[in-house]
Amino acid sequence: MSTPDQFHALMREVTRLTEGQPLDAALQQNLNREAGPQSALFQNIFAACRQGVADGWMCNREGGGIRYGRVIKPAPDLADCSVDVVDMNDLAGPHHAHPNGEIDMIMPLTEGARFDGQGAGWLVYGPGSAHSPTVSGGRALVLYLLPGGAIDFTRS
Repeated sequence: MSTPDQFHALMREVTRLTEGQPLDAALQQNLNREAGPQSALFQNIFAACRQGVADGWMCNREGGGIRYGRVIKPAPDLADCSVDVVDMNDLAGPHHAHPNGEIDMIMPLTEGARFDGQGAGWLVYGPGSAHSPTVSGGRALVLYLLPGGAIDFTRS
Protein backbone atom coordinates (compact mmCIF):
# COMPACT_ATOMS: atom_id res chain seq x y z
CA MET A 1 0.00 0.00 0.00
CA SER A 2 1.21 3.48 -0.85
CA THR A 3 -0.03 6.74 0.63
CA PRO A 4 0.84 10.35 -0.26
CA ASP A 5 2.89 10.57 2.96
CA GLN A 6 4.85 7.42 2.13
CA PHE A 7 5.44 8.75 -1.38
CA HIS A 8 6.70 12.06 0.05
CA ALA A 9 9.20 10.12 2.18
CA LEU A 10 10.50 8.35 -0.96
CA MET A 11 10.94 11.72 -2.65
CA ARG A 12 13.06 12.89 0.30
CA GLU A 13 15.42 9.97 -0.45
CA VAL A 14 15.74 11.13 -4.07
CA THR A 15 16.26 14.80 -3.28
CA ARG A 16 19.05 13.89 -0.85
CA LEU A 17 20.90 12.74 -3.99
CA THR A 18 20.09 15.90 -5.96
CA GLU A 19 20.21 18.71 -3.40
CA GLY A 20 22.91 21.26 -4.12
CA GLN A 21 23.94 19.53 -7.35
CA PRO A 22 23.92 21.26 -10.74
CA LEU A 23 21.28 19.82 -13.06
CA ASP A 24 23.59 18.32 -15.66
CA ALA A 25 24.93 15.09 -17.17
CA ALA A 26 26.94 14.30 -14.01
CA LEU A 27 23.78 14.39 -11.90
CA GLN A 28 22.01 12.16 -14.42
CA GLN A 29 24.87 9.64 -14.24
CA ASN A 30 24.88 9.74 -10.44
CA LEU A 31 21.11 9.17 -10.21
CA ASN A 32 21.31 6.25 -12.62
CA ARG A 33 24.21 4.78 -10.62
CA GLU A 34 22.80 5.37 -7.13
CA ALA A 35 19.04 5.05 -7.78
CA GLY A 36 18.77 3.41 -11.20
CA PRO A 37 16.12 0.93 -12.36
CA GLN A 38 17.68 -2.02 -10.50
CA SER A 39 17.84 -0.17 -7.17
CA ALA A 40 15.39 -0.68 -4.33
CA LEU A 41 14.63 3.07 -4.29
CA PHE A 42 13.67 3.12 -7.98
CA GLN A 43 11.55 -0.01 -7.60
CA ASN A 44 9.83 1.38 -4.47
CA ILE A 45 9.00 4.66 -6.23
CA PHE A 46 7.75 2.78 -9.31
CA ALA A 47 5.51 0.60 -7.13
CA ALA A 48 4.23 3.66 -5.23
CA CYS A 49 3.41 5.42 -8.51
CA ARG A 50 1.54 2.42 -9.90
CA GLN A 51 -0.40 2.16 -6.63
CA GLY A 52 -1.08 5.89 -6.46
CA VAL A 53 -2.49 5.87 -10.00
CA ALA A 54 -4.64 2.81 -9.20
CA ASP A 55 -5.90 4.47 -5.99
CA GLY A 56 -6.71 7.72 -7.80
CA TRP A 57 -4.53 10.17 -5.87
CA MET A 58 -1.88 10.31 -8.59
CA CYS A 59 -2.44 11.25 -12.27
CA ASN A 60 -6.00 12.25 -11.41
CA ARG A 61 -6.38 14.79 -14.23
CA GLU A 62 -6.55 14.20 -17.95
CA GLY A 63 -5.97 16.33 -21.03
CA GLY A 64 -4.77 15.68 -24.55
CA GLY A 65 -4.54 11.94 -23.90
CA ILE A 66 -2.22 12.46 -20.92
CA ARG A 67 -3.12 11.61 -17.34
CA TYR A 68 -1.21 13.89 -15.00
CA GLY A 69 -1.09 15.65 -11.68
CA ARG A 70 1.09 17.60 -9.29
CA VAL A 71 1.55 15.22 -6.38
CA ILE A 72 3.66 17.50 -4.19
CA LYS A 73 4.00 21.29 -4.31
CA PRO A 74 7.51 22.74 -3.86
CA ALA A 75 8.58 21.62 -0.40
CA PRO A 76 11.53 22.68 1.77
CA ASP A 77 12.28 19.05 2.70
CA LEU A 78 12.48 18.21 -1.02
CA ALA A 79 15.10 20.86 -1.85
CA ASP A 80 12.18 23.15 -2.84
CA CYS A 81 11.19 20.77 -5.66
CA SER A 82 7.66 19.96 -6.74
CA VAL A 83 6.76 16.45 -7.91
CA ASP A 84 4.49 15.78 -10.87
CA VAL A 85 3.67 12.40 -12.41
CA VAL A 86 2.31 11.80 -15.91
CA ASP A 87 0.97 8.68 -17.60
CA MET A 88 1.61 8.79 -21.36
CA ASN A 89 1.13 6.27 -24.15
CA ASP A 90 2.86 6.86 -27.51
CA LEU A 91 2.39 10.60 -27.74
CA ALA A 92 4.02 13.99 -27.38
CA GLY A 93 2.94 16.35 -24.64
CA PRO A 94 2.80 20.14 -24.70
CA HIS A 95 6.03 22.01 -25.35
CA HIS A 96 7.43 23.67 -22.25
CA ALA A 97 10.57 25.17 -20.77
CA HIS A 98 12.31 24.45 -17.47
CA PRO A 99 13.53 27.76 -16.00
CA ASN A 100 15.35 25.90 -13.19
CA GLY A 101 15.77 22.54 -14.92
CA GLU A 102 13.90 19.25 -14.62
CA ILE A 103 14.77 15.82 -13.24
CA ASP A 104 12.78 12.98 -14.81
CA MET A 105 12.33 9.41 -13.61
CA ILE A 106 11.22 7.19 -16.49
CA MET A 107 9.13 4.15 -15.57
CA PRO A 108 8.05 2.10 -18.61
CA LEU A 109 4.73 0.31 -18.18
CA THR A 110 5.20 -1.28 -21.61
CA GLU A 111 8.51 -3.06 -22.11
CA GLY A 112 10.71 -0.90 -24.31
CA ALA A 113 8.73 2.33 -23.83
CA ARG A 114 10.97 5.38 -23.97
CA PHE A 115 10.70 8.98 -22.83
CA ASP A 116 12.49 11.51 -25.03
CA GLY A 117 14.46 8.58 -26.44
CA GLN A 118 15.53 7.25 -23.00
CA GLY A 119 14.45 3.99 -21.41
CA ALA A 120 13.95 3.25 -17.71
CA GLY A 121 16.04 5.46 -15.46
CA TRP A 122 16.79 9.12 -14.91
CA LEU A 123 17.02 12.00 -17.39
CA VAL A 124 18.14 15.49 -16.35
CA TYR A 125 17.42 18.73 -18.20
CA GLY A 126 19.40 21.79 -17.20
CA PRO A 127 18.06 25.26 -16.42
CA GLY A 128 16.61 27.03 -19.46
CA SER A 129 16.06 23.82 -21.41
CA ALA A 130 12.82 23.08 -23.26
CA HIS A 131 11.14 20.14 -24.99
CA SER A 132 7.92 18.48 -26.09
CA PRO A 133 7.90 15.48 -23.72
CA THR A 134 7.44 12.38 -25.86
CA VAL A 135 6.74 8.78 -24.93
CA SER A 136 7.33 6.26 -27.73
CA GLY A 137 7.18 2.49 -27.92
CA GLY A 138 4.28 2.10 -25.51
CA ARG A 139 3.13 3.47 -22.18
CA ALA A 140 5.22 4.97 -19.37
CA LEU A 141 4.88 6.85 -16.12
CA VAL A 142 7.24 9.80 -15.86
CA LEU A 143 7.96 11.56 -12.59
CA TYR A 144 9.16 15.17 -12.83
CA LEU A 145 11.08 16.96 -10.09
CA LEU A 146 10.90 20.70 -10.79
CA PRO A 147 13.09 23.02 -8.69
CA GLY A 148 10.83 25.75 -7.37
CA GLY A 149 7.94 24.07 -9.19
CA ALA A 150 8.89 26.16 -12.22
CA ILE A 151 7.59 25.19 -15.65
CA ASP A 152 6.64 27.47 -18.55
CA PHE A 153 4.24 26.04 -21.12
CA THR A 154 4.64 27.43 -24.64
CA ARG A 155 1.60 29.20 -26.01
CA SER A 156 0.39 27.79 -29.28
